[in-house]
Amino acid sequence: MGGFSIFSRNTKPIYAKVSTMDADLEKIVIEKTWTGRHLFEAVCRIIGLRETWYFGLQYTNKKNIPCWLQNDKTICGQDVQKDPSDASFHFLFLVKFYPEDVEPEIILDVTRHLFFLQIREAILSMNLYCSPEASVLLASFAVQAMHGDCTEEVGPIDLDKHLPKSVIDQYDMSADMWRDRIKRWWSRNAGQSREEAELEYLRVAQDLEMYGILYYPICNNKETDLHLGISAQGLGIYKGVNRITPRPFFSWSEIKNIQFKNKKFHMKTVDKSTISFRSRETSIDSSILDLCIGTHNLYLRRRQPDTLEVQQMRSQAKEDKQRRSAEQAKMAIERKERQQMEKECKELKQQVELMTMELMKAQENIRKAEEANDQLAEKARHSEHETLMLYKQKSEVEAECNRLSMNNMKSEEALLRMERKAREAEILAKQMSMSLADVSLDANRKVTQYSSQTALVIDPSWHQQQPTQSGHSSGHPGMTTTGSYHQLQSLDSNVHPQQMMSRSLNMPSSAFSSPIPSNPPPNQQPQHQQHQNPPPQQTQIPPSGNNPHHHPLQTQNQNHQNQNQGAGGNGGQSHPNQQPPYYGSGLIVPPPDPSIKHLEELRGDIDGLKRDENVQQNGNIQQQHREHDAIHAQNVAHGFDKFTTMRMSMRGTPRQRAQAFDGIEMEKFKVFVYGTLKTGEPNHKVLSETEGDYRFISAGTTIEKFPLVVGTKYNIPFLLDDAGTGNNIEGELYEVCAKKLEVLDELEAYPTLYDRKKIEIKLSTDGSIDHAFIYLLKSWRADLLKTSSEMMSSYSSLGAHGRQYVDRYLRAKEMLEDLDGGAANLYHEILGAEHPMYLELTRQKADENVTNEEDMYQSM
Repeated sequence: MGGFSIFSRNTKPIYAKVSTMDADLEKIVIEKTWTGRHLFEAVCRIIGLRETWYFGLQYTNKKNIPCWLQNDKTICGQDVQKDPSDASFHFLFLVKFYPEDVEPEIILDVTRHLFFLQIREAILSMNLYCSPEASVLLASFAVQAMHGDCTEEVGPIDLDKHLPKSVIDQYDMSADMWRDRIKRWWSRNAGQSREEAELEYLRVAQDLEMYGILYYPICNNKETDLHLGISAQGLGIYKGVNRITPRPFFSWSEIKNIQFKNKKFHMKTVDKSTISFRSRETSIDSSILDLCIGTHNLYLRRRQPDTLEVQQMRSQAKEDKQRRSAEQAKMAIERKERQQMEKECKELKQQVELMTMELMKAQENIRKAEEANDQLAEKARHSEHETLMLYKQKSEVEAECNRLSMNNMKSEEALLRMERKAREAEILAKQMSMSLADVSLDANRKVTQYSSQTALVIDPSWHQQQPTQSGHSSGHPGMTTTGSYHQLQSLDSNVHPQQMMSRSLNMPSSAFSSPIPSNPPPNQQPQHQQHQNPPPQQTQIPPSGNNPHHHPLQTQNQNHQNQNQGAGGNGGQSHPNQQPPYYGSGLIVPPPDPSIKHLEELRGDIDGLKRDENVQQNGNIQQQHREHDAIHAQNVAHGFDKFTTMRMSMRGTPRQRAQAFDGIEMEKFKVFVYGTLKTGEPNHKVLSETEGDYRFISAGTTIEKFPLVVGTKYNIPFLLDDAGTGNNIEGELYEVCAKKLEVLDELEAYPTLYDRKKIEIKLSTDGSIDHAFIYLLKSWRADLLKTSSEMMSSYSSLGAHGRQYVDRYLRAKEMLEDLDGGAANLYHEILGAEHPMYLELTRQKADENVTNEEDMYQSM
């Protein structure tokens, strides 16, 4: 940005560069007499910030320690370094004081946005511990604030900008798996504006164990290394690497005042007890005192009525929120209308496509119909031809029939003539027979009389029965004739009438539908009607019960429904989808907080994919995060959150907690050394001359066997992590403080190259067994043992192996002169060229060389 001059000046201008989380303000012209407040107010005016009480300017002093710029002191009078490139002061505009509750206390959007950016950066840089499940949930709100609703147009999510590296390294999950989980929760935030998403982000973030706490290294009266945590709730004392559980904690309501006198801080509580401590770095004393006073003032301010300025800001924020809500509602309506129009457009396109398809089908049908018509016309022509041929054949057949008829008539006339001749011959024969003898004449007369009598004896009822039989046969072929009716009656004459009635009831319905003979005999008609129409009292089915309309199936269904209703009313098992009954007495437990449920769901989703600790990438920050993960998991298992832990740390009176603070002793660790750290060896000065306390306990021997060899061109003693192989190792047992243990970790490249394990040591003084840490090489190249010395039980740089140790400083000089390998050279000697750690170091060296070449090119 351009230069900003507020006061007139005659001297050489002094420039300041201020970097906020959102932008950089370059070349702000300041006066030599300006105090920190002048610059702070100028920056607030430039960025339009009104809630100034949460922020401050941070700089790095000459010891590379971050400090807060004091508002009542001149800028030039403080230990602020100038940028060597442009001789300007460089400051960071950061959140200095945190609210107790984000939602009601942060009023304006610009303030909330700066909080969001800083908390997000602290989580990604792993300065603020965040559990894996909370990281995914926070990432979903972050992408909602940055990109809006989840759509395919956004593209892939950059994990480095949304998840801390310590979280990614803990799980055996690919980048796509992380993106899928973030998108799944991102889709649940649909409709949230940027302000709402940032607010949800801060709501979840403020429940993190280390949120809003600024840590500073201090010492108590026993010179125990501790950390002071300053937060909006109070002051906490943290021991070791644990930054989650304070031991103890003092709320601001219990603190009466804090003074700084004789390079020590003195905190007085309400019960007149005093806690004294000093910072391990005197250059941050003013920052600690300023933070404590400012945080306590804000604590008191929150419990007082709002000032007119705050009331006006709240009123403006309310109006802005209402205006934004109206705009969002209008945008929602427009979005809905646009979606409706897009939907209608899509439907119209579908209809056009459908109609196009139907038109194509219709054209195809027309084509097929035309082909069918052509085929039918062709068939009609063939049919007409065949009809003509058939008509011609018919004419020929009719002519043949006429000819045959004429022949038949001629044949009949000839037949008649022959019959007439036959009758004439018969008459002639009869006349000839009349001339027979008298005896033959009498005999002929008797025969003729007998034949005439036989023809006249005929049953008179035959003419009446004949039409009936024909009518029966034509009416129903299966019915018997009336002539056999008497035979049926005679056969059934021995059957009881009731049995006959039961038979008639058991007949199929088709028997009753058969036609009745039209003319039965007069004396048999009543009996026939009796068989066809049985008595009514025999055909009625008795009803069930007293209800004449009773139906058994209906009763069964009603009984089944009554049983179901009875089971439900009498405490029977309800349907699985049935909602539980509502108890008006208030026994229904309200649902838990949504964010807690979301975190539990996320924790259950990714816990099964967690890597083994031995597979995770190592590093100081990652190691600290793993310890915080263990503490966090333990708190979750016990149901403890951030505020529960604070309340537990406030048990007892302030005086009791002050006594507990004074009684905290420095944590001690036992370390067993076997190589160059022993007495008289080249690196023993690391124990004796570096920062931290140590104490020699005794010489000793490991209970387990390990391979101890001297290897690489630098003749370094290695104790390989291969228990059970080699010899019982002789060495020395020391007790060291946490600071000295950090020095040893750095010397042994823990946890990248070496691992630190606790084993059993047999002491030489009294033969007792003790436990101590020992440094073991985790990985080594396959041929390391072939190029190394024989396995030994005790190491000495001038021993019989003949391989004197190369001093670390000579080794470091050779590495610096090695432009191709550098520090990776030693890793190549130990691990081999294919090891992932060596490949990573080589890549880092190549990137560093490229960066150096670019810097040289720009300087030219």
